[in-house]
Amino acid sequence: MSGLVVHGLENLPRDARPSAVTIGKFDGVHRGHRAVLEHLTAEAQGRRTVVVTFDRHPAAVLHPESAPAPLLSTAQKTEALVAAGVDLVVVLPFTPELAALSADEFVDEVLVHGLSTELVLVGADFRYGAHGAGTVETLRAAGERAGFAVALVDDVCELDGTRVSSTGIRRLLDEGRLDEATEALGRHHRIRSLVVPGHQRGRDLGYPTANLARDAEGFIPADGVYACWLHVNGARYGAAVSIGNNPTFGDVPEKTVEAHAIDVTVDMYGSTIELEFVSYIRPMHKFDSADALAEQMGRDELRIRTILGLPAPA
Repeated sequence: MSGLVVHGLENLPRDARPSAVTIGKFDGVHRGHRAVLEHLTAEAQGRRTVVVTFDRHPAAVLHPESAPAPLLSTAQKTEALVAAGVDLVVVLPFTPELAALSADEFVDEVLVHGLSTELVLVGADFRYGAHGAGTVETLRAAGERAGFAVALVDDVCELDGTRVSSTGIRRLLDEGRLDEATEALGRHHRIRSLVVPGHQRGRDLGYPTANLARDAEGFIPADGVYACWLHVNGARYGAAVSIGNNPTFGDVPEKTVEAHAIDVTVDMYGSTIELEFVSYIRPMHKFDSADALAEQMGRDELRIRTILGLPAPA
């Protein structure tokens, strides 16, 4: 074991140190997930706290045609889990070979021999093993044989009774309902990517932008303009962020993410930046001219300054 994160069955600690374990996709590490982690810590009673998760959604292997886009990359997810205070994060590559492990094989390989598990914390709908044959009942039976206990954790729900879920958060972000997504996540949604050259139109309009590479980590929210915090090289700046295909000019066939850092001039080409989405400002529009677009960008910036608590322009 090296550090707080290990990858693959072959790197399980196998050190006989008693563990309290939870297992799941943990996509988003949202409020519901963090409630599980808090419960795990409370119940651990001196045992090592372990999260077993996967490097992709199981559907990406089992049903690739319907696999959802992840809210977080694997790296973002493991960082969030470590930040939540667990002792060890185990990332299992969800391969056909892993999917083929029977429920008993998964218990023996991961929980018993790999982690010396004494407590497993899961939700009532937990399934594991090939074809999802393992249930809470089979896990409890396995625990009686192998010497570990199984505890259930309740779902976290919104005031209207809706269960906090990665699927629901993905839908909210896809619909531009950022405030609701932030509430369900318990924090601002983030994406990150390398800054690459763009069309330079923002610079021509007086609003130079950093253009993110298309393979950004994290779920890209709905098209529109957002108030964001931009993180780069250890610094944080207020930013106006646009997502879409720039309908005013009509020559950007694919969705792009562009960020204008307010009040600073920073050369970010070749740097990895992270965008923290604070507020949805407006949908994308096609303007009659570049001048009309520039005027609207000025109005957007004034509103974003107010939202982020930035000073008015000099």
